[in-house]
Amino acid sequence: MIYSGKKSVVLGLGHSGEAAATLLREEGADVTICESLDNPTLREKAAKMEYQGIRVLLGSTADEDPSIYDLAVLSPGIDPAAPLVRNVIKKNIPLIGELELAFQECSCPVVAITGTNGKTTTTELTEKILSGCGVRTMASGNIGLPFARAVRQSHQLDVMILEVSSFQLETISTFRPKVAAWLNLSPNHLDRYPGIEEYRAAKLRIFENQTADDVIVVNALADLPPLPAKRITFSATDPNADFTLRGHELFFQGRRLLDQSNTLLPGVHNAENIMAALGMGLGLNLDLDDLVQAIANHKPPVHRCEFVRDLDGVRWINDSKATNLDAMEKAILSQDRPIILIAGGKDKGVEFDDNADLVRDKIRAAVLIGEMKDRIASSWKDTECHTTASIEEAVTKAHSLAHAGDVVLLSPGTSSYDMFRNYGERGNIFKTLVQNLKNNPSNTP
Repeated sequence: MIYSGKKSVVLGLGHSGEAAATLLREEGADVTICESLDNPTLREKAAKMEYQGIRVLLGSTADEDPSIYDLAVLSPGIDPAAPLVRNVIKKNIPLIGELELAFQECSCPVVAITGTNGKTTTTELTEKILSGCGVRTMASGNIGLPFARAVRQSHQLDVMILEVSSFQLETISTFRPKVAAWLNLSPNHLDRYPGIEEYRAAKLRIFENQTADDVIVVNALADLPPLPAKRITFSATDPNADFTLRGHELFFQGRRLLDQSNTLLPGVHNAENIMAALGMGLGLNLDLDDLVQAIANHKPPVHRCEFVRDLDGVRWINDSKATNLDAMEKAILSQDRPIILIAGGKDKGVEFDDNADLVRDKIRAAVLIGEMKDRIASSWKDTECHTTASIEEAVTKAHSLAHAGDVVLLSPGTSSYDMFRNYGERGNIFKTLVQNLKNNPSNTP
């Protein structure tokens, strides 16, 4: 009970903030939550927290809170430059994140996974195959279940698997995973970071407390600094990696493991996700044959190249989790049919010019939504583009454009916050709209 009797403040009343506040309260801390926003939904949530003995400040009252605390816990979704955070920093209050708080309370070793793309798929796959090998485990963190909530069960587990984001890693101090995985890196969150180097530096903190007793699982093409932990490498293109891909077959140090076409995880990007998950199992000293056997029955997560339905010979795919360009590109490359692409959303400061050639070569038509629709259309001048005012209009337009043998792919390439609460809501609405579509016999080749 590290924080028993301490006066603490949690910044943010989202899922992570709520979980952190509840954990602190259960540990015997005096807890206040400060949240910059103020609306009926938050007031209702605040009333529930206050019933637990947790004080809640909303709006400008939170931003200007004059209180002095022993500890501040920052929710990952809040920019450190926000007035709420600056108010704490100027008072020299020790500041950590929800990830660090939960780690300090965790009773079992941790496996942590970061990267720009593939984190959720790899986290869920790792949980699946470890469980298949008899390991008591669960997945939490950026995947949806806050670590601060899951940590209550850590005394019953052999290992906790965490999906961790750059935002979460910004505020660690002692966080040390037994096995840490680095999947890939591409430009993202440039609305929060000045540039790619600052984004990369935040990601690299996943390794900073590891020692020679720990393991890193890393893409062989990644340019990482020297690190003390034992290294296991994977790559779909580098034949010198420990895990490699030849055609559809996966190998470990020259030994054939499995045929990827017999799994439910198609595409080169998923081959690397599989290899990373196997590497993490090896990092925990599990039997490789047992790990491979557990992969066969795995189903990919929702909102990541998720098959929705086949209508009039057209396949509809929900890839709402593609919130950056690299994820979009991987989704496009994983398809083997002509594509009608639905893309666009919040302006995160990233231009779509860099994938214009890929879109021109692989996309038959693009249907664009959100804040960025006009800018994307300007970037993709060599591709047939249609701008629409809503996801409903976009689905209708894509339905009219698609022919038998096509795939309609929702892969936005940016986040959803201009139109939806999150990518999950965007994907769920898309799936509902697609399921409600009627047959269109005119959509023939």
